[in-house]
Amino acid sequence: MNQSQDVIAYTDGACLGNPGPGGWGVVLLYGDNRKELSGGFRLTTNNRMEITAVIEALRALKRPCRITVHSDSQYVVNAIMQGWAERWRENGWKRNKKEKAINPDLWAELLELVSRHTVRLQWVRGHSGVEENERADRLAMAAAQRKDLPRDEQYERS
Repeated sequence: MNQSQDVIAYTDGACLGNPGPGGWGVVLLYGDNRKELSGGFRLTTNNRMEITAVIEALRALKRPCRITVHSDSQYVVNAIMQGWAERWRENGWKRNKKEKAINPDLWAELLELVSRHTVRLQWVRGHSGVEENERADRLAMAAAQRKDLPRDEQYERS
């Protein structure tokens, strides 16, 4: 993928219970190419799966490129686009003087991946009929229902 081409990603996370078994789904579009990715964990949270979906979309890119990531998580979109996650990192993973930032392991990885690309996160209303977002949701839900899900080591440790 080269910098002059745009990649479009649709991402979603799902959790059967919160916490509970969780899954993430990604639909990547690049010209005429399409790639679908999914995975999950046996015990995690919905927010962790939403963040993980974006991480996995960016991990799939083989070289720096421009990417628009569609997510139905305003939390994820705002944390990156409004600089919240950057501030949390600058403040030692604290949201303010008293509250720790949640999921610093994932935010750190996401910030690293975002720094390698030209990334725009765009919010899309969930379950609103946007075809590729609906597909990402189905991928995430199917992944959350798998029987052989691995441990989310960071979540289960905390």
